[in-house]
Parts: sequence; structure tokens; C-alpha cells
Amino acid sequence: MKQPLFDISDRLALVTGSSRGLGNALARGLAHQGARVILHGRDLDKVKAEADKVAQDTGATVEAISFDVTDASATKQALETLIDDYGTPDILINNAGLQRRASFNEFDTADWDALIATNLSSLFYVSRALTPAMSERGSGKIINIGSVQSKLARETIAPYSATKGGVALLTQGMAADLARFNIQVNCISPGYFKTEMNTALWQDPAFNQWVEKRTPAQRWGHFDELVGTLVYLCSGASSFVSGQNIFVDGGMTSVV
Repeated sequence: MKQPLFDISDRLALVTGSSRGLGNALARGLAHQGARVILHGRDLDKVKAEADKVAQDTGATVEAISFDVTDASATKQALETLIDDYGTPDILINNAGLQRRASFNEFDTADWDALIATNLSSLFYVSRALTPAMSERGSGKIINIGSVQSKLARETIAPYSATKGGVALLTQGMAADLARFNIQVNCISPGYFKTEMNTALWQDPAFNQWVEKRTPAQRWGHFDELVGTLVYLCSGASSFVSGQNIFVDGGMTSVV
């Protein structure tokens, strides 16, 4: 019997940067839909504690893993062990991310390097470590987490925008190389959501007013509003969709 169109039950999903915030919400969304989920973060004790919470809340099988996504060698070794322990993931969510803010003329070199390493290089390292096994199996779903800032610039975040622009184009390049192996690679670019990374923004009344005015939906997004798009891209319903950057932004990138 053919699997229902949007069914992801029992599929194994690795979500990087998922011990908190947006990544945690995405992992929970997959777990609620029956996926087996592997949470990831740098602090293994914290990741294990969160994995227990997600398992209790969703009834799903949830595991924990810790490695530095900015270290190519450590990433390769950790994911080889993951495959030995759990099998090759059906789904990879590249969510690990970082933000640094400063005017362009004053932007620190170390902050630039950290943004490139965390937001862009890590996506390459993790994906490269898993796609050979996905290719050999003949299936896989990779969803990279981008941002509206890949399309819309704003003061003090030029390097961040550059990394997210890189994510969008790397998504297309990966799709071109991997589609022949039945691996679909897509990008979800959220608009403004109240994450820990942008706490200073949503706690600022003036910025709140700007977001509500700039967004046609006239509000910030809710985490659960990303899950539907995520499940679609992780399921058989998107078997001929690859290389796309889907903006979940309340219409922000559609208007001037």
C-alpha cells in the first residue's frame, strides 16, 4: 500500500542546533508527526535533557548527539558514528546558526569568521558527511534553514545576510548535484520569529512596530507555522521539488 502523501512516520531526522529555539521547534514538529529525531547541540548534557523532554511530550523516539559543526573532521567522525548507531538519516535539517551585529565599517574579523563557519561552512560539512550514504541508498531529504535576510538587507547585519545568501545558492548547487540520487535539497527562509537569537529585537518596542508595519500579516511568526512547510519538504509530497527557497515570512519579501 502506498505511503500517504505527507507521512514521515518512522523516518530518521537529524536536526542541527536543536537543543533550543527554532531548531528545537522544528525537531518537535517532526517528532509530533511520527519521525524519529536526533537532537544536536554543543552541550551533550543539555541536548540529552532536551531529548528526554521532546520524547515525553511527543511520544517519539528521540536521541541526542553532540559535535562541533564548524569542525570538518569532528563532524565527519561524529556522523560516521551516528550512521553506525542509528542508520543513515532520511532527513537532514541544517539549522545551526549564529548572529553578530555591528555596522559594516566596524565589523570584527573574528565575528565574520564565526558567522561564515557556523552559518555556511557547517552546512557544507554536515551535508557532505551524510550525502554519500544517502546517495548509496538512493533517497534523502535535506532542508537548509535560510532567512529573509538572504533577500532583504538591513543595517548592522551585512555579513549575516551574506551567509544566508550563500545558504540559498548552496541549496541550489546541492540540488543540481544530488537530484540524480533521489535526494531533494530545499531551503526554508523564515521571516521574523521571536527566537532567542533575536531577543534584543523583539524586546524593542520600536522594532516590534517596524516588523508589524513591514509585514503584510502585521505580526511576528509563530514557530508552529514553519512546521507545515517543513513536513511537506520532508515527505513524499515534494519528491519532484528541489533547489527551492521557500519564504515563510507573512508576505514580507513580497512587498516594498
